[in-house]
Parts: sequence; C-alpha cells; structure tokens
Amino acid sequence: MTARASRLGRILFPDPPRHVPGQRWLNVALRTLHLLVFGALLGGHVFAVDAARLVPFLVATILTGAALMLLELAQTVHWLFMGKGVAVAAKLLLLLLVPLFWEQRVPLLLLVVVVASVAAHMPSRLRHYSLLEGRLVEPAREPAPDAARGSARRGVRAA
Repeated sequence: MTARASRLGRILFPDPPRHVPGQRWLNVALRTLHLLVFGALLGGHVFAVDAARLVPFLVATILTGAALMLLELAQTVHWLFMGKGVAVAAKLLLLLLVPLFWEQRVPLLLLVVVVASVAAHMPSRLRHYSLLEGRLVEPAREPAPDAARGSARRGVRAA
C-alpha cells in the first residue's frame, strides 16, 4: 500500500513539476480567450443583456477556465494548494454565489476580477507557495535550447 501511495504521490506531485510541451503559448491563448469571453459576460450583466444572449459566453468562460485549470494540474496537483490555485478556488466560490444572490451578481463578478488581478500580480513567492508542503513549488520551465543551436541562431559560430 505504501509503495502504491508513493507512486501515486510522484504522479500527482512530481518534483520538479512536469513540463507540458507548448504550455506557455497554450496558456497565453487560453487565458486571452478566457478574458475576452468573461469580459463579454461581465459586460452583459452590467448592461442587463438578456440572459439567453449571455449563455454562449458563460459556456465559453467555463470551458476556457476548465482548460486553464487542467493545464496547471497536468504539471502538478500542488497547483490546487498554491497561492494561485487557492485564488482560483476563491473565484469559483464567488461565482457559485451568483445564482444564490442574483441581484448582487455584478458586484460579485467585479470581485472575481479583483481577486484575479491581485492573484496574477502577487509576488511569485506567494503565487507558487504550497500550503500543503509549506514551501515554494517552482513552476516547470521550458527546456533550455541546445547551446550550439542557440548560438548558431544568433549568428555565432561554435569553435
């Protein structure tokens, strides 16, 4: 049982976190789309657009948010316990309050934007701090390019 738990732990919590090929650009693309559709959804609520017209933006916001979460979890489940994962959990909790407090949905959605902005700009030592382990969990890095290939690209000849 201990060996199985240990193997599962290494799969869920690899150290260092796994690198997902193309992760950076996929993250940028998904985040950009997520911001666009959430912005439209928020604006629709601010300007009292008919709810039926907002459904595609709601669906797109949920799908892009879920994709962003999966991309983070593919690297390490530590993400759930890091400052940035806790911020996402806080945003999700606020969003779950919207159906319960429908008349207050615009302030709640604005609060989601505030939490997202603060979380995105807080220092790395807070974003990557794991509450589970009480330490920083360094993010996965892009593999370093081959030194010779990198210098050839810049027009420098290898000796």
